[in-house]
Amino acid sequence: MFAGFQKDQRLVNGVQISYRIGGTGPGLLLLHGHPQTHVIWHKIAEQLSQHFTVVAADLRGYGDSSKPPATPDHSSYSKREMGRDMVGLMRELGLSTFSILAHDRGARVAHRLALDHPTSVTRMALLDIAPTLAMYSQTNEAFARAYWHWFFLIRPAPLPEMLLEANPEQYLRSVMGSRSAGLTPFTDEAFAEYLRCASLPGAARGVCEDYRASASIDLEHDRADIDAGNHLTLPLLVLWGGEGTVGKCFEPLKEWQKVATDVRGKALPGGHYLAEEIPEELLAEVLPFLR
Repeated sequence: MFAGFQKDQRLVNGVQISYRIGGTGPGLLLLHGHPQTHVIWHKIAEQLSQHFTVVAADLRGYGDSSKPPATPDHSSYSKREMGRDMVGLMRELGLSTFSILAHDRGARVAHRLALDHPTSVTRMALLDIAPTLAMYSQTNEAFARAYWHWFFLIRPAPLPEMLLEANPEQYLRSVMGSRSAGLTPFTDEAFAEYLRCASLPGAARGVCEDYRASASIDLEHDRADIDAGNHLTLPLLVLWGGEGTVGKCFEPLKEWQKVATDVRGKALPGGHYLAEEIPEELLAEVLPFLR
């Protein structure tokens, strides 16, 4: 995986961020979701590197990046801090302006990053999410059943962490395999890497704190932007899986149009893990937009 890419770490914003870098051209930051790592991009990274300097990073709390201690207000895993990590990383790599392609949790980081650092991001493509505040405020039974982990992981420590640490492989298979495509999209090599990282010390804490922040301090930040009339103004592409929960329970394009001024998007013929389920179809949409 990632032929021609170099793997490294940088100390930014007080944490070590692990990443792979490859290619030449304008900067493109790739951000993964839960319960995975930057490896989700392994089926499309090499093609993207023909057009961009691609940086595929592990969010704090995930992969080989730092897993800092929790704080009472969960601010150490806020999307604001995660966004600062990534802006710092890209600047360290000499990429002060860049585009973003992000999935799931990484797309929530990208949303906050672009609001907080509007001069850093030129354009952005977000995969299979609606804004966090919209999803929590519009939660119904169908969403709660499909995204049960949203409500399990935010329970007070240490119970969720203990259960994740007891059997990380079963947790991965349960969460990833319960989506519309099952476990079919994931190669053995990629799944082994997800499992290795999910088994690292502090990984369970990182996952839980990410979700706890999203249900608390991140919502405060989102409400403050809405009250202040702050919108995303960069070109934004939103894509979601036509067979997935987000498109069935919400209206992603409509919800993004409430918080952004230049939005386009559509459903793709897949489920949640678009980069691993339908990589060619995804590239056909994101490459013309990002270029």
